[in-house]
Amino acid sequence: MAKKPRTPAPPRPVQAPKRRDAPRQRPSVDRRWVIGGVAAVAVIVAIVLAVVLTRGGSSSNSTSGYTDKVAFAALPNLHSGAPPWDNGDAFLDGRLPKVHLTALGQEQLAFHIHQHLDLYVKGKKVVVPAGVGFTSDGRVTELHTHDPTGLLHVESPVDRPYSLGQFFGEWGVWLSGNRIGDFRGKVDWWVNGKKRTGNPALLALKPHQEIVVVLGTPPTVLPKSYDFPPGT
Repeated sequence: MAKKPRTPAPPRPVQAPKRRDAPRQRPSVDRRWVIGGVAAVAVIVAIVLAVVLTRGGSSSNSTSGYTDKVAFAALPNLHSGAPPWDNGDAFLDGRLPKVHLTALGQEQLAFHIHQHLDLYVKGKKVVVPAGVGFTSDGRVTELHTHDPTGLLHVESPVDRPYSLGQFFGEWGVWLSGNRIGDFRGKVDWWVNGKKRTGNPALLALKPHQEIVVVLGTPPTVLPKSYDFPPGT
């Protein structure tokens, strides 16, 4: 008996090739934003650097001299009561480290400038005594007086800032915008006849300043200048 021919199997369906997705594109970044951001960061860094340099790079400001506020509350044996006040030499050694002054063996003239101080408390002129800045054993600080005329001498081995607060601190007389010695009230002050505001203790001492500090009634005629001796 003849064998039946086999029916051929139907052809397998041909699968279409799988599509490969194109690689994802990263969102484009506007270069203007990038440049602007970098510029902003640079400006901030420049501002911070300027502030640091202005402050001397540290709170101690050791390289440019002492210009910070004197902490009068920390000074020992300040004068009490009404003036006149003596030159404070009995307690000067204990105050010097706190006002950043040094007792020297002799006057140093590498940096040599002068100012004149007129001080008034409750309508009366206060004598600025001779010998402020001199220790009881004869040493002298960079900031001192020789006589009771109110003439201040800055005589230092280095050119650095000194302040009016340092002078009052070594003298032992509290000075601020609302206090002189034990007296409280608004303190007015002038330099070369020009009214100033703020704390007079922070005044940086410059050559030939006529400094007037008043608590209470100012004098009828306000000193605007001083006849400094020749050579000062």
